[in-house]
Amino acid sequence: VQLQASGGGLVQAGGSLRLSCVASGRTINSYAMGWIRQAPGQEREFVAAISQGGGWSTHYEDSVEGRFTLSRDNAKSAIYLQMNSLRPEDTAVYYCAASPFLHHIRELSLTTDDYWGKGTQVTVSS
Repeated sequence: VQLQASGGGLVQAGGSLRLSCVASGRTINSYAMGWIRQAPGQEREFVAAISQGGGWSTHYEDSVEGRFTLSRDNAKSAIYLQMNSLRPEDTAVYYCAASPFLHHIRELSLTTDDYWGKGTQVTVSS
């Protein structure tokens, strides 16, 4: 699975961005999908994840809960992260990830079973 993230950019605090991640090479139907971010000099941080199969449960890091919304469109092999009320501390490179196991994304325990793509830069100015 190849993952291509897009939609990053520069935005003022309080603004919005919508990140997209499109997969190729394989459908995403059997994969949990999500986003991980890394700010300069910081550790990687879980952002959001959505399960595969029925129900599509979503999970968010506490600081983005209520501001970010993750969705998926299996027909388009894509996921979307709507980010509202952005804060300077949201500044980071955002990476899309796919895994057969949701907890791999939530726990940042990506293995050779998993996939992630090049990130997209999000910069929020104060």
